Amino acid sequence: MATSRRVSRVSELIKREVSQMLLSGIKDDRVGTGMVSVTDVDVSGDLQHAKVFVSIYGSDEAREETMAGLKSATGYVRSELGQRVRLRRTPEVIFVEDRSIERGTRVLSLINQLSQDRKPDDAAAEIDQDADDWEQDLVGAEDEDED
Repeated sequence: MATSRRVSRVSELIKREVSQMLLSGIKDDRVGTGMVSVTDVDVSGDLQHAKVFVSIYGSDEAREETMAGLKSATGYVRSELGQRVRLRRTPEVIFVEDRSIERGTRVLSLINQLSQDRKPDDAAAEIDQDADDWEQDLVGAEDEDED
């Protein structure tokens, strides 16, 4: 079993090499239909398996085509990794679509929408109420200390 430091170094190396392959190495036209970027690589502790998380920008059809192209290019990616990265065994490569950026953008837009929908007077009233509650709690605690 490899150390966690070695696993993270191999993970970063695979991430860099696969990113370069996406730019110039993979000739499949389906991979070019959507903008693809490698967001993360998760390498198993024994360095036998590597999950490559990719973020694909585009329509749902473009995402599906791009994922199909990446899955068909898995053998090429693994053989290229074997030549570029000197390991005893080249890890099995699995491409996984990462939608975390999309979810994060959606959450931020919902937060912005909520903050715009909320009236400034409501927020000020809530702050005043919280301050009053805190002050009452503080005064109540002082009265208990005097007893």
